[in-house]
Order: sequence, then C-alpha cells, then structure tokens
Amino acid sequence: MNSILPEKPYDALIATITSTYDQGRLRAVQAVNVQLLETYWQIGRHIVEFEQAGSAKAGYGKSLIKQLATDLTLRFGKGFSRSNLIRIRQFYLLYPKGASLPHFLTWTHVVEFLKIDDPLERSFYEQQCSRERWSVRELMRQKNSALFLRLAASTDKEGILRLAQQGQLIEQPGDLLREPYVFEFLKIPEPYRVSELQLETLLCDHLQQFLLELGKGFTYVGRQYRITLNNTHYKVDLVFYHRILRCFVLIDLKINEVQHHDIGQMNLYLGYFANEENIEGDNPPIGIILSRHKDELLVEYATYQMNSQLFVQKYQLYLPNVEDLRRELELTLQEAEE
Repeated sequence: MNSILPEKPYDALIATITSTYDQGRLRAVQAVNVQLLETYWQIGRHIVEFEQAGSAKAGYGKSLIKQLATDLTLRFGKGFSRSNLIRIRQFYLLYPKGASLPHFLTWTHVVEFLKIDDPLERSFYEQQCSRERWSVRELMRQKNSALFLRLAASTDKEGILRLAQQGQLIEQPGDLLREPYVFEFLKIPEPYRVSELQLETLLCDHLQQFLLELGKGFTYVGRQYRITLNNTHYKVDLVFYHRILRCFVLIDLKINEVQHHDIGQMNLYLGYFANEENIEGDNPPIGIILSRHKDELLVEYATYQMNSQLFVQKYQLYLPNVEDLRRELELTLQEAEE
C-alpha cells in the first residue's frame, strides 16, 4: 500500500467503516420493508372501506381494482398493477389487526403467504419463516415441497394446531424428523439410477439445500466419517452436529429398503459416538437411516428395546403428491372432531 498511514490501524479502520455501513444499509432496507408493508396495508384498508361504504357500486362497480390500477400506475408508475392491488386488498383482509410481521420480511414474502388458502398452513409458514429467517427462495422451496403437510401428516390434531401456532419447535430428537424427506433439489431425472455414494456426493454438493431440508440447527461435520473398532474400519455416511439439541446426528443413506443389519450397524455407530466422540455437555447422539422404502414391521422388530435415538425415515427424490397429503391432513382433523 502506497500510503504514509500505518497499514494495520488503517485496515482496521476500513473494516470498522465497512461493518458500520453494512449494518446501516441493512437497517435502512428493514425500515423500507416495514414502511412498505404498512403502506400497502393502509391502501388495502382504503380500498375495502370504499367498497363497504357502497362507493364502489356508485362509482366503479366491479371494475374498481382495474380502474385503480390504471389511474395509480399513471400517477406513480410501478407497484399498482391489477394483480398487486388484488394482493394489497387481500393483505388487509387477512391481517385486519395490522401488518405486524417480522421486520426482515419483504412484500414478496407476504405475497407467498397470501397464496396459501388454508389459515393453519399459512400461519405455519409465517412462524417458520420468522424462526429460521428464510429468504423468499427458501420459503418458496419449502412451500413447494409441502413441508407443513409432511409434518402435519405424522401428528394429531393438537400437534397440527401447535405447528400452525408456533412453527416447528426442536426440543427433543423426534422433533427433527420429517417424512418423507424430499431431495428434489438434486434434480435427478426419472427413472433414477444412482448409487448410495453418488447420492451422498450429490447431497454434499447441494449442502445448503440439504441443510434447509434437514431443518434448523444442523452443522455439517463430515462425510464417510471413519471409526475404528479392533482394527476394523467403519464409515458413517454423513455426520452433523445439532446446535439446539447439543448432540451429533449420524445419517446413513440407503437406496433400497432398509434391512435389520443396517439398523444394527447404526446402533453400533451411536454407541461409538456416545463413548468416544462426545465431550462434556454433549447429549446422546441421534441416528437417522434414510431409505427409499421402509418396512414398518421389520423396523419395529429390529429396533425392539433398542436405542430410542435411532430412527428410520423415508426420503424421495421428487416432490410429494400435495393433494394426497392434504387429504390426509383433512381426515385427521375430521376424525378429531367426531
């Protein structure tokens, strides 16, 4: 650096200014988001109150939104298309107590919420988005992969309502589980031809999306993690550490149906990690075998009186059938009412 200024103090100054600028810019963006949401909510309120007062029939009739889109676009330019005005009006109707959403959410986030008809499902994505600070892209991916329906399909009415009110809380090992896990982001063409090692490699190549599918709190440790017992080497496909549960999470991948010896092998891994890898403060490790197919009876017998931290879960390479999951959810809620 050609300067009479001391290099290290000057570099520190640059770093400090950069940090301050980035933080200020982030706060400015958040302030703009908050103000935009408040503005759109108020505009939605004006439109609805105009309609309810009967003015729409007198002046514009059913063409109110269309006329507003034309006039407001001429006056302000972008932001007042017919489709956006419909969403703005819907925003007010669905959030009548005010636009009290987390500051980091953008109008694009809100539009994704507004596309969800079911209030329980919409509430879940709002809560989960707030908890995990999803980007719009992440929110869209989780909606498309039917995360709420997948979680809700494996619980009862109380669990479904709790999901809608609080999002997915991670308090015990079972809270980590989803069925099926969906790996559509790998874009493996049908009919798939992939080995366990190739699947493992693809998941590591798409680690960000894989971590999003696993859920909040996972930290990647390694793949083909070697452990040695009596000069015999074993390898765990994938090892993670869960920050919230404070424990290792071991994952083995199976492209075919899981067998009893796969369960025994995972139990061995769990025993090794509990005794050889855990340090003070770590909780017992969790083992998840991910398989394309699962024989429930075999799993029940193979895990009889075995480690309660061992789970066998299904995964699929393509998006789930949303309508089937929705019917299952509706059936659960109906049965609870009877």
